[in-house]
Amino acid sequence: MARSSREKFEIFILAVISDRFRGAWPNFLRFLLKCLSRLYSFIMNMRLALFEHRIIRSTTLGCQVISIGNLTVGGTGKTPVVEVFARALRQNGRKVAILSRGYKKAEMPLSEKILNVLTFKSPAQEPPRVVSDGSRLLLDSEMGGDEPYMLASNLPEVCVLVDKDRVKAGRHAIQKLGCDTLILDDGFQYLKLKHRVDIVLVDRTNPFDNGFVLPRGLLRESVRHLSRATFIFITKSPGDGSPELRERIRALNDKAEIAECRHTPRHFQDVFTGGRQPLDFFRGRKIAALSGIAAPRGFEESIERLGGELVHRKRFADHHRYTQQEILDAINAARDRGAEAIITTEKDAVRLPFVERRDIPVYFLRVEIELLSGEEDFNALISRLCFK
Repeated sequence: MARSSREKFEIFILAVISDRFRGAWPNFLRFLLKCLSRLYSFIMNMRLALFEHRIIRSTTLGCQVISIGNLTVGGTGKTPVVEVFARALRQNGRKVAILSRGYKKAEMPLSEKILNVLTFKSPAQEPPRVVSDGSRLLLDSEMGGDEPYMLASNLPEVCVLVDKDRVKAGRHAIQKLGCDTLILDDGFQYLKLKHRVDIVLVDRTNPFDNGFVLPRGLLRESVRHLSRATFIFITKSPGDGSPELRERIRALNDKAEIAECRHTPRHFQDVFTGGRQPLDFFRGRKIAALSGIAAPRGFEESIERLGGELVHRKRFADHHRYTQQEILDAINAARDRGAEAIITTEKDAVRLPFVERRDIPVYFLRVEIELLSGEEDFNALISRLCFK
């Protein structure tokens, strides 16, 4: 019940900041959020200044550290880009570890937290959660988080660790797992660990949201901080070169290399059996879409571009962890509307509980990154990182 209330509140706040609600009360809320945004922006600017002037020092671990992150909260398609970088570095001889915060992973039980307090055991003494040690999966999506688990599943030779303290996780990866290259998943704002390269993703369909930082908008920090980026990926590009967006980016950062990419569908895969189907398998068929991601519209439009007829859409809050009853309800609703299958995202698929009875199949759409421009710059960056 608490989770449902929290997700409803998240959806309500998103509707308010995106101006979907009109009237005196939503306008008053937006005014309050704007005041809070100014305070938040001031705090973020001060924090950055403290690190830049070395009043607060970043930790150096003596190995390659690559940050991949966003200016905005969610929705840029970051996980497939992390996968591309990790795979390229591994193929070029690096021993790679991905360090993630593990957003919305299962937390430590209250009884264990109380025991740690009573025994004076600090969080710094707890080892990070190792989702994969580079040879085998050790944790599921609930304990490790959906994105780390998905990355670990798709990258069998890459280590994946989860901890809020990524300095501690990095040390563990180096000392215990023998890693020489660290990728900070969602690490642009994580300044405690020194980055050699800052890769920032900008969503072509919604580059900087409404221009406000949290909580009035979805920006984590001011757009002018894009100047810190060393490599910028324009994601979800239609392939037209994005001239207007490039001009905006160049006004903020005139040094970073820029590449364009799109998320290209590869196949459909049954969530429960693993069976694969080609992209034209659902052409002309009635489909239901199920998602719990930050930007579901692009996912739903991709199903329609592949020829599926969407007869039902069920959206949950980002990172929603499904119950069996919710899956059964989704299956029943889809069947009642004549759908022949439910299609979800790969990120959602790792959060779906097993359901014994399925009146219609449930597939996820496997999506991979396709570089549209900047491939030479990308390959040159990988070479530099691998000392080639």
